[in-house]
Amino acid sequence: MRAPLIVLISAYSISVLGLVLIPGVDDAGNPWHFDFFHAFYFVSFMGSTIGFGEIPYEFTAGQRLWVSFCIFFTVIAWLYAIGRILSLMQDPAFTRATTEARFIMAVRNISQPFTIVCGYGEAGNLLVRAMAQRNLQPVVLDKVQANIDSLLLENLGLDIPGFCADASVTRHLLEAGLRNPLCRSVVAITDIDDDNVKIAITAKLLRPLIPVIARAGTREAVDNLDSFNTDHIINAYEAFGEHLAMAQRTPSVHLLHAWLISLPGRTLQLPVTPPVGKWVICGYGRFGSSCARYLEAEGNEVQVIETRAEKAPEGAIVGRGTEAGPLIDAGIRDAVGIIAGTNSDTNTLSAIMTARQLNPGVYIAARQDRRADTEIFQAAGIDLVMEPSRIIVWRILPLLNTPLLSRFLRLLRSWGEDDARALCERVQAICGGVTPETWSFAVDPDSAPAVYAAVDRGGEARIRDLQRTPTDRETDLPCIPLLLSRGDRNHTRPDPDMALERGDRLLFTGRAGTRRAMSWTLQNPKALEYVVTGNDLPDGTIWRWLAKRRPGAV
Repeated sequence: MRAPLIVLISAYSISVLGLVLIPGVDDAGNPWHFDFFHAFYFVSFMGSTIGFGEIPYEFTAGQRLWVSFCIFFTVIAWLYAIGRILSLMQDPAFTRATTEARFIMAVRNISQPFTIVCGYGEAGNLLVRAMAQRNLQPVVLDKVQANIDSLLLENLGLDIPGFCADASVTRHLLEAGLRNPLCRSVVAITDIDDDNVKIAITAKLLRPLIPVIARAGTREAVDNLDSFNTDHIINAYEAFGEHLAMAQRTPSVHLLHAWLISLPGRTLQLPVTPPVGKWVICGYGRFGSSCARYLEAEGNEVQVIETRAEKAPEGAIVGRGTEAGPLIDAGIRDAVGIIAGTNSDTNTLSAIMTARQLNPGVYIAARQDRRADTEIFQAAGIDLVMEPSRIIVWRILPLLNTPLLSRFLRLLRSWGEDDARALCERVQAICGGVTPETWSFAVDPDSAPAVYAAVDRGGEARIRDLQRTPTDRETDLPCIPLLLSRGDRNHTRPDPDMALERGDRLLFTGRAGTRRAMSWTLQNPKALEYVVTGNDLPDGTIWRWLAKRRPGAV
């Protein structure tokens, strides 16, 4: 960029200086000289090839000779400069530098809390979409330019900064806003475990207090991440094995988990009930071995088919699960279920079709690697599909959106079937056939100022009071308290008569829109007084309007 500018400045300087020094003659025959301003003005419209004009006097021969030289000199200088600038603008290094500068500026202009998402593959794409739907601000880094291009082309409803860079390089994490006070968490979900480990280490060293969520595909990566206290480690294969066992042992727990993490307003998912008995597993990689371990822990008989003899466990059938012979040898005809866990969607679907021909009633669970194959897997009539990217998002979203929900889901895994079924029935009763909304708040000056002030003054507010409609306390809001966290103690399904204390954190689930109604009680002292004591209603225009909308109001 400097060379063309130097050439232009030099051409203009020489041309202007010559015009100033070479004498001319006015219309009276008296000598005159250009001053620097008018000389520059003349050279500017001459060099740009606009033409001549506003020349007060005819030029002398010397001036004309110099102008002739300047015409070629400045035009050549302009052609050279424009050519170099255009070439520079097309240079990959320059393009990347300007893109990087725009990315840094976009991150600095973010005015709300944000999360750095490292990796925009299958899982990253799903996660960013889900975050945008929940108005959670992400900042995206990915090594593949095509992934970043697809992010920038998508209309997700948020202005999402994205940059093609290696997130494991510290400089790029800093450019993404790691040290920005608004950065609330870091998510490392690239496809490379070593990169995720490096990202997690960098984040923990530079911002030790913010939560770090990292994806891990192997046991070694899990142990490595755990060694320096990574806040949350997500292993999709272990998670699916756990969910499969959960669906066998306590299907209502599995169902409730799926409902609570889904977007509000979706159709309620039906129960998943994998049978207990003999299972055939095709493929003994990370996925297959995890499923085998969890199924055996639930008392199932497991028979493995593996193409690689060195990877096959003792007693496994060595062969391809896509062929009838190995499946028959594995006992598919008397098996209650099959898990197709190959690393190829084509082989997985082939194994499924072959198994169904041999045993039409067999329960089928399958691993789906590519989201592009979703329609095919749906058409195949698979009972339970494991999509690694979706499992990862299921685990991460509660951590970002409602951290208290993640704690409740961990506690939920220890529930019995009867307790979970009872809660499922309550959720279905208040929400009908759609998924509920889940939200949390703390009894503090920011989240619940009215409740905090009342408790701080020695007053009393109970969970039951928050469940009352703020315009008609005799009518309950369609919501259920799931968890009250007080200090180190967690109370699941807390007693509605439980009195609230400062610092309490509560988790509710209920019909979509209920959260907004409850916020009136949490933030307005007069609304809180009404639901607690029944003292009528608050003054103010809005509250008088709301009061008129109460049933029976006149």
